[in-house]
Amino acid sequence: MANVNWRTINIDALDPDSPANFDLSTLTPDVTPISSADVQSLAGQIRQLLRGGDNQGALQGALENVPYGADEKGKDIHLATVLEILQSIRQADMSPILSQIYSAPGGTEALDVLMKYIYKGMSQTSAGSTTKNVTPQATGFSQIHARGGGEGGGQAMSVLLSWHEKLVEIAGPGSIVRVMTDRRTV
Repeated sequence: MANVNWRTINIDALDPDSPANFDLSTLTPDVTPISSADVQSLAGQIRQLLRGGDNQGALQGALENVPYGADEKGKDIHLATVLEILQSIRQADMSPILSQIYSAPGGTEALDVLMKYIYKGMSQTSAGSTTKNVTPQATGFSQIHARGGGEGGGQAMSVLLSWHEKLVEIAGPGSIVRVMTDRRTV
């Protein structure tokens, strides 16, 4: 017993509740695979609602049919559709639409999905505007240019921030926590 080096014993192997003995795949919910063509078809149907003037129906349809099982191309197609819907809705209509979706059955989940898309849109917008076209200056600071020289990324970010503000007013800060802890990505 005196020759046993206690520091080399793997205690995690002895503990049944240890993460080393826990199957991490059980934490991720099962999702059905969806092809990019199916996502494209869904995007066409949602855009048809949007062209018909049914902004709430388009938004609700996009939030209820989330392609969790799609590849990155399919997820990007759906993100573009959701962002198009958000940008087409006037600021005065945001709160009434969100209130109606929230009061509908499954409204909390739908608004949580919207929060996911807002965050993903923010990451896409900020990544597109800050990682490209960076010009070093003689002062030591870098100057960032938007693609095309316009403020397209800033306008999209402004829309997303407005939606985020209204969404937190309606759904509360719990929506942020649920989105951050959900393992399903949009």
